[in-house]
Amino acid sequence: MSIEKDKQQNKWIGFGIMLVLGLVWGSSFILIKKSLIAFSSNEVGLLRIGISALAFLPIAISSFKKITSKDLKFLIIVGLAGSGIPSFLFPLAQTQISSSVAGLLNSLTPLFTLILGILFFGNSFKWSKVGGVLIGLAGAALLILFGSSVGNDPVSWFSLFAILATVCYAISVNTVGTYLKHLKPITTSATSFLMVGIPALIYIICCSDIPSTVLTDEHGWQSLGYVTVLAILGTVLSTIIFFQLVRISNALFASMIAYVIPIVALGWGALDGELISFYHFIGMALILIGVYLSRK
Repeated sequence: MSIEKDKQQNKWIGFGIMLVLGLVWGSSFILIKKSLIAFSSNEVGLLRIGISALAFLPIAISSFKKITSKDLKFLIIVGLAGSGIPSFLFPLAQTQISSSVAGLLNSLTPLFTLILGILFFGNSFKWSKVGGVLIGLAGAALLILFGSSVGNDPVSWFSLFAILATVCYAISVNTVGTYLKHLKPITTSATSFLMVGIPALIYIICCSDIPSTVLTDEHGWQSLGYVTVLAILGTVLSTIIFFQLVRISNALFASMIAYVIPIVALGWGALDGELISFYHFIGMALILIGVYLSRK
């Protein structure tokens, strides 16, 4: 009886975490857009992972003693695939596509999580999960299909950078769910970010024009503020919570948060004067149904 109660409690905790993270991560794309006013796409990526590494530094130092040599290679994968590479790919994509479209494309993550999980991580093939992902994906596809009514920019080939970022996320999610569940979420987050963040910080200080941009560009400090919020709230705190979600559920369900993110991204688009049509509400309904079925 106690086991069933714990499962039910974890179920509602999982949904709660997913909604909060959806709100935070759905706002990431508008923050990236604002950061790009003063910085290049590469500079936004460097700042995001560099600031995140600084925030994680005290925790990472105390966490290294808990890391084994076997864990190290998987933490490097999580650091690169879960934060390092996507931090550069999404800003690059958003130099040519709108923040709304970027948020919509992010919903492809669960599909890649399922495919990679089956092909490379030994996950079982269950039609119940496939059905949930496909229904949710259908909702996302509907939103993307009518994306021209919510975004000012058409989907260009730069969208491929955003799609590649979702493949990276899928690799990270499966790695955490398969090989790193025994570690505390804060340990996984801190050490993986530090591995990619320290080189970024060194490059920012020694080789980049970021310090001069902050001091000379009229939007420098403002854009730095946006990318700092993106790093601290949208990366550091949310990543710790996300890994906790993976621990209490599974990699596929955790990745379904990418279906909540487009709703938030479209909400920011509406506040920015973009048109939200009837098709978007249908798409949102399908997304929520897909999340429920995948969890069930």
